[in-house]
Amino acid sequence: MSRIGKMPITVPSGVTVNITGNNVMVKGPKGELSRSIPGEMLVNLEGNTLTVNRPSESKKHRAYHGLARSLLANMVDGVSKGFEKTLEIVGVGYRAEKVGEKLVLRIGFSHTVEVNPLPGLTLSVEGNNRIKVSGINKEDVGEMAAEIRAIRPPDAYKGKGIRYAGEVVHLKPGKAGKVVGR
Repeated sequence: MSRIGKMPITVPSGVTVNITGNNVMVKGPKGELSRSIPGEMLVNLEGNTLTVNRPSESKKHRAYHGLARSLLANMVDGVSKGFEKTLEIVGVGYRAEKVGEKLVLRIGFSHTVEVNPLPGLTLSVEGNNRIKVSGINKEDVGEMAAEIRAIRPPDAYKGKGIRYAGEVVHLKPGKAGKVVGR
């Protein structure tokens, strides 16, 4: 039995779950999400507890069991609390600003880079060097944060670039140079 798959999901107050066949729709105070659950997984709602069961012990069903439960748990968390990722910009003269819905980055290129948020996401800037990506869909928040980081990933020698908050960048040593006195 899957350790993740067999754990029940508690549905908080204010969140409603509608199950029709393989489709699950979750509504909450932050918005609504719908998704088609993979495989023939059986989703049951009893009171305020959501459970996922698999029809057999086949390899395919065992693989989808934990996945289906994680997707449902992320949907419930997203519509009730939301998700957020923070990025940091490190480098002299590197900065970000918000113009309308767009994010404008000045990160060492000869031009500015404009980033449009994915639908349902909000981008915000704190100070000059912190970017927050927030939304109700965990996959979209992670994808948008990865796209922003990919514009200028951290440099291996000086550490300049865009990184996740709390990300540790291991710096390589530079050239040792010639030995003097030989």
